[in-house]
Amino acid sequence: MTPAYLSHFSLDAVPFSKEIADADLWLPPSKEELVHELQESLEERASVLLTGEPGVGKTCVLRALKHRLPQAGFRLTYCHNATLGRRDFYRQLCLALGISPSASAAAIFFAVSSHVEDLGRDRLHPVFLLDEAHLLHQDMLDHLHILLNYQWDSRALLSLILVGLPELEDRLALRRNRSLYSRIHRRFSLAASTPEDTADYVRARLAKAGCDRAVFTADALGMLHEAASGSLRDTDRIAIAALRDAARKKRKLVERDVISKVIELEQREAA
Repeated sequence: MTPAYLSHFSLDAVPFSKEIADADLWLPPSKEELVHELQESLEERASVLLTGEPGVGKTCVLRALKHRLPQAGFRLTYCHNATLGRRDFYRQLCLALGISPSASAAAIFFAVSSHVEDLGRDRLHPVFLLDEAHLLHQDMLDHLHILLNYQWDSRALLSLILVGLPELEDRLALRRNRSLYSRIHRRFSLAASTPEDTADYVRARLAKAGCDRAVFTADALGMLHEAASGSLRDTDRIAIAALRDAARKKRKLVERDVISKVIELEQREAA
């Protein structure tokens, strides 16, 4: 069933949805620069750490990176189940790489290592992206640095991208994890969006959905940014609720009182 607020605001599609093509993602200048630096890091065959609070746009940055990374020279493998033990993790990695997982942990690791070396000979640089990496078991952190060690550590045949919450960097900085941490050449921290970023983001998403006029007033955008604390995920949720409420009231603008009511309802439900 089509949401009523779409026709009310003359929208062609849901404006704040996850279902948006990688090519259509909007990023503020600061995050555009980060995508460029990430791509540059991979072109240098470096490994990367990317941390940030929930909802600040880590996934958007990674989707933009995937879209812009030349497929001819890179093989990107995405792993999101960071809670697996070492053997199950490598079995998942085998499946992602199109390799039949072997019976023993040693055989699985050998298969992954051999595949990485084969890709290097084919002039393809493999990139392993581990999302939610702050959830990795310590035995995986103890072992990951071995994946980055090829030909007596003389060649970088693989880039590792570890993505997670800020506490991931604290874990990696522990003495026990120094072998892995020392092999992560570039370390980035993704900050929350600024008020200007939030306003530009809302306008861009509405324009992509077919709206060619201002829908949120300046005061409403300011309150929306404050309520979401710069989190794009929370911005999406609050903005959708505000559009619904304004449409029910037959109002053509989302004003400060509408955002205030949405926030009040959320706080009441959370209490």
